[in-house]
Amino acid sequence: MNAVVAAVGIMLILSLCRVHVVVALIAGAMAGGLIGGLGIEGSLAAFNKGLGGGATVALSYALLGAFAVAIGKSGLAHALADKALALVGKQGAQGGGAVKWMMIGLLLAVAVSSQNILPIHIAFIPLLVPPLLFVLSKMKIDRRLIACVLAFGLITPYMFLPVGFGNIFLNEILLANVAKSGVDVTGIKVTQAMLIPAIGMLAGLLIAFYSYRKPREYDLVRVEQLEKTTVTYSPLTLLVAAVAVAAAFVIQLWLDSMILGALAGFVIFSVSGVVRWREADDLFTDGMKMMAMIGFIMIAAAGFAEVMRETGEVKLLVDASTQWIGDSKAVGALLMLLVGLLVTIGIGSSFSTVPIIAAIFVPLGVELGFSPLAIVSLVGTAGALGDGGSPASDSTLGPTAGLNADGQHNHIWDTVVPTFLHYNLPLLAFGWLAAMTL
Repeated sequence: MNAVVAAVGIMLILSLCRVHVVVALIAGAMAGGLIGGLGIEGSLAAFNKGLGGGATVALSYALLGAFAVAIGKSGLAHALADKALALVGKQGAQGGGAVKWMMIGLLLAVAVSSQNILPIHIAFIPLLVPPLLFVLSKMKIDRRLIACVLAFGLITPYMFLPVGFGNIFLNEILLANVAKSGVDVTGIKVTQAMLIPAIGMLAGLLIAFYSYRKPREYDLVRVEQLEKTTVTYSPLTLLVAAVAVAAAFVIQLWLDSMILGALAGFVIFSVSGVVRWREADDLFTDGMKMMAMIGFIMIAAAGFAEVMRETGEVKLLVDASTQWIGDSKAVGALLMLLVGLLVTIGIGSSFSTVPIIAAIFVPLGVELGFSPLAIVSLVGTAGALGDGGSPASDSTLGPTAGLNADGQHNHIWDTVVPTFLHYNLPLLAFGWLAAMTL
């Protein structure tokens, strides 16, 4: 059996059986390394080598968690909740519906903006989502819908709009690697190549609105415990919170560092007195605990990805699939997309997947007679596939970090499975359609 297929399969099966994702990633990596001929020592060496790749992101999330707890201490969470609940109370059931769609629209707009207009990626989630959990729970909004909304906003912009992270993915990674692999991309409009797959993502979002339309009960007491409802706030504490958030975002954009941005925000809270010095240590620890899971998963995912690379069996996987293709463009497009889905689910990053598969898919696409535009679409879609359904992807870990702040949102069954069903399946269909029509 191919090492990549075995590793990803074991990791997914264990995750679906509610084995912790970190344990599932380690077990999958070790199994893949053994099957790939690395042996125990070689597998461990590759895994350990890759761990450092996730350390920066893990520390970033830990500091963001501390920053998020400090924001809660300022009373900003309660100000947002009180405002939304007041709107619901004034306007009754109809008003509640209006507030529901207003909040969903807000989260979608911020998620989209985080990729292009204000490229902060998922840094906004632990700051914005936990304060809204009480209102979301009060209105009985299914958090699986919110996970799908956030995943759509985190994925679709970078795979379609060449601005911000989209410019990096589409121009610096996708087009650059396709050109490097031997296809002339001069004059190709990358948005045209990715339009049909992006429509597939939109179709998945619309289906999610239908799938999770029914109310879902959550324990409000647990949400209240998270938000510490006895906290009082004043115009001064809210002003400090606004300044801290703005400073964190500005520093992150200026220095390209979530770590320094979150640290600066936390320091502002401490210096202003909103967070007392004697409380700072406990708040910092609470915040790091809140984001510990996402950090360890990202570290383990980096080790998993390195083992997969060391086995060298991604190419063998593609070579094996070519035996089934023959001269059929339809079968070839489908198998290339499935391989991309498998690789991205294992690695957890579409940005890291494209360089791996482009060198193999581009010559194969040329041999099968696909146009340059279709090849760009195939490689781009194959890279993006799996991002929304991978247990180790920041597009799923980010939403879980915010929605599970009170322990009522399961990463696998409430984020990974819903996003896989609503985005990866439509993206497979629409990506195949794009390859066959462009």
